Amino acid sequence: MNRSIRRGLLVLAIGAALAPLAQAQGAAYPSRPVRLIVGFPAGTGPDIVARLLAQKLSEGWGGQGVVVDNKPGAGGLIAAGEAARAQPDGYTLMLGETGQLSIAPSSYNRLPYDPQKDFVPVSQVVSSDFVLLVNPQKVPAKNVKEFVAWTQQQKGLFLATFGAGTPGHFGAYMFGEAVKQKPEPVHYKTTADALGGLFSGDVQGVFASVGLAAPNVKSGKLAALGSTGATRSPSLPDVPTIKEQGYPTLEFSSWFGVVAPAKTPPEIVAKLQADIQRAVGSADGRQKIEDAGFRVTGTTGAEFARIIAADTASWGKAVAATGFKAD
Repeated sequence: MNRSIRRGLLVLAIGAALAPLAQAQGAAYPSRPVRLIVGFPAGTGPDIVARLLAQKLSEGWGGQGVVVDNKPGAGGLIAAGEAARAQPDGYTLMLGETGQLSIAPSSYNRLPYDPQKDFVPVSQVVSSDFVLLVNPQKVPAKNVKEFVAWTQQQKGLFLATFGAGTPGHFGAYMFGEAVKQKPEPVHYKTTADALGGLFSGDVQGVFASVGLAAPNVKSGKLAALGSTGATRSPSLPDVPTIKEQGYPTLEFSSWFGVVAPAKTPPEIVAKLQADIQRAVGSADGRQKIEDAGFRVTGTTGAEFARIIAADTASWGKAVAATGFKAD
């Protein structure tokens, strides 16, 4: 038997020996608490989804804990950098969002991570439209056209954002283009700060996720002038889309999905994908997420990868049109 044949047989033997070990590794996972990093503060859209998902995963894993770890700052970049450096063993995951994974590559000169190389997509969990919110005590507008007419009489169009590089940031520019006004995005470090600016009158409006907007609208604290989706949100069925109100080009949304550090074993990624799909696809899990204002997607990892790539290209065009670039 020549050397090349012996080498080939040895490789096959090693592969056969390791296959049951890999399967066992996936089957035993998780054997200890899993950490789910979120790049935004408690009470924000990503945090709400992360905690609902953590609860359902924990139930499916026989009570094995899933710890939501909030790491806010820099529009989620700090959290993403930490998640990218984590051990690829399945015990540190991130609930990533559009800004971190699809917008950041175009809007920053340098990132503490590479969205394509440092992560493996597991599953897109939800998608979310945005709602243009205003303080009814400060803004005398009942719809988008009235808001546009009112802001034209002011010193400028000042829209709060939850940080530079986030969907709401570039959504402000898209809104300005649609209504033929130049917006002045005002970046806040936290959601609470941005809403504080809205209540104080320092800014005129903000694009917030439906999940964040709905409670404030239903309580009467803030008014919703229009949503950015293709259709109305089931959580706010009385709020017309901005497209309905005469601005057909204005449509954008966001999403949240689970990613794992690159080189996480494929069998663990596959189990995570199946377990996430089961968690959000269950009647109870779906209902809770929809009640919070989100649309359940629960994609495969391959589908999520395609979504990230497509949105990187489309948001890249939106970013380029603004000329924005941060270090």
